[in-house]
Amino acid sequence: MSFLSTLTTLATAAAEGEEKADILTSLGIDWKLLVVQLVAFLLLVWLLGKYVYPVFLRIIDERQAKIDESTKAAEEAGKKAEEAEVNVEKALKTARKEAAEIVATAKSEATQMTEAADKKAKERAERIVAEASEEIDKSVLAARKSLEKDTLELVKKASSIATSGIADEKLDTALVKKAVEGAKK
Repeated sequence: MSFLSTLTTLATAAAEGEEKADILTSLGIDWKLLVVQLVAFLLLVWLLGKYVYPVFLRIIDERQAKIDESTKAAEEAGKKAEEAEVNVEKALKTARKEAAEIVATAKSEATQMTEAADKKAKERAERIVAEASEEIDKSVLAARKSLEKDTLELVKKASSIATSGIADEKLDTALVKKAVEGAKK
């Protein structure tokens, strides 16, 4: 029912008589005071609806907007965190791959360096052996020449003692040379 129909009903009830007023009075209700309170209540509801509720609704809407904005920001932060995590994982994979490549390269270079050092050591050892062999050959050759010379001298002395009156110096040298050549064969 509307406000006017309620007022009309109340006014009609008042005009009808004292009978009904007695029922309301017997219940302790003053109908004039009831009408005034009803008008005051409706006026209060209208004032609250006109001035107070819009302010409350605006505050609630602002808070809801802030909450929505915070929710969106949180979702975006979550997405960015996920993207950052993916990027970090990619960077870690790349770093691990690069580290593995560096280790493999280092191993390869170490192997090459070891092989090069071994090769140089073998070459040096071979060179030292060759030099020693040449030195030995030279020493042997020098010793042979010295021995041959000493042998010739000894044979010469021995033959000169043995043939001391029979042959001369030229014959001695010829005999010694022949004996040495025969010994070489």
